[in-house]
Amino acid sequence: MPSYDYQCAANGRVVEVRHTMSEKLSTWGEVCAQAGLDLDGTPADAKVDRLITGGAVVSSSSLSNPEAPACGAGGMCGLN
Repeated sequence: MPSYDYQCAANGRVVEVRHTMSEKLSTWGEVCAQAGLDLDGTPADAKVDRLITGGAVVSSSSLSNPEAPACGAGGMCGLN
């Protein structure tokens, strides 16, 4: 399940939450419920924005594709 970062407009906090790709959280209450956090005085209906974050780096050795060649140090794997 992917993780997403949400920032609360009311308090500025950023919280990482794991949920399905089809789910979209729009309030601080939803984010806190999903992450198991207390509201900490912020209204539950405070709006949140999902932040754009970078993807994870996956090495070829962690994949189950025995035909993929290993990348050499400093090389551009698969690019010539």
